[in-house]
Amino acid sequence: MRHPVSRRRVQAMAAGFVLAAAALLPSGSAGAADQYEWAALGDSYTAGVFVGDPQPALGDGSRDGCDRTTNSYPDLVERELAEFPPGKPVRLTNVSCGAATIADIASAKQTPISPVEPPEGGWPAVDPQVTRAKLNEQTDVVTIGVGGNSLPFGGVLLKCLETGAVNKSCRDFYTNPPEGEENIHDKLARVQNEYIGMLAHVHQAAPNAKVITVGYPAVLPDDASTCNRLSLNELGGITRADVNWLRDDVLKQLNNTIKTVTEFFGDRYVDVYASSVGHDACQPAETKWIEGICGDAADYWPTTLPGTLLNCGLIGKRVTLVHPNAEGHANAAAHVERAIRIALLEL
Repeated sequence: MRHPVSRRRVQAMAAGFVLAAAALLPSGSAGAADQYEWAALGDSYTAGVFVGDPQPALGDGSRDGCDRTTNSYPDLVERELAEFPPGKPVRLTNVSCGAATIADIASAKQTPISPVEPPEGGWPAVDPQVTRAKLNEQTDVVTIGVGGNSLPFGGVLLKCLETGAVNKSCRDFYTNPPEGEENIHDKLARVQNEYIGMLAHVHQAAPNAKVITVGYPAVLPDDASTCNRLSLNELGGITRADVNWLRDDVLKQLNNTIKTVTEFFGDRYVDVYASSVGHDACQPAETKWIEGICGDAADYWPTTLPGTLLNCGLIGKRVTLVHPNAEGHANAAAHVERAIRIALLEL
């Protein structure tokens, strides 16, 4: 049995913040609005993709192909804020979308790629998330979890699977890449520049909002020798040396980039990495907060990855590509909720 973050612990923490808010806010000091406005922006690590029920529900005509789900961390936080309101209700507008890049947050239209009940001809493009969330002067809090798809981390991971299958190194590939491919340092530098532009746009659209960015969890182990290279439930055939490189030179550096830019703007960064160490994709099922290349997911989620030979159905699993499971989202929710409550006290 897995061990999710204790709901009682989260509720106790929430209640403590409510009491603190009541003590700090003078009587009658609340703003004119009768509720706080929170916008959640981000990629699949925010949307949830296969954790919980699809939102909107399957068959609903308003589905947009973004794969938001009922047990994603924004939904979990929304429920806690409803049960323990921080002075007044909080209204969530969640426009996160699987496969979103940094550009899709503020400036680019995104064409969703959900494999779940796609319409004939594919999903129509959606407006940038800043536009969809209708950020404005009344927006109180914006949370943003994005950056991995702009690197792109998933593409690097698949390259590591490809090279590992023939006992070659993806680290070597991205250190001295072929013509037309960025090396890892150039990728991270580009992500930094894109993130700066994105945060500037968010602040312009929501000038009075507290902006909170969310990093990525520990999807890779501190000790690569714990990974079984024969198991697609973990990281498949990625070499141990490449697992170490992916962890230290890619994922940690991506988080450092997000944190640095966030602090440059005077915003709050939520670290979900430290708390998730030891719950990576190479851990046993009862311990992991990150599913492996293949993993456990709801029945509506696919077993194959189009354009590849990957078929997780052969081992009774679904294509999860190192994404957080329910426990991973519960952990993120605890940290994001705390950050939101602190931000609201500062308004």
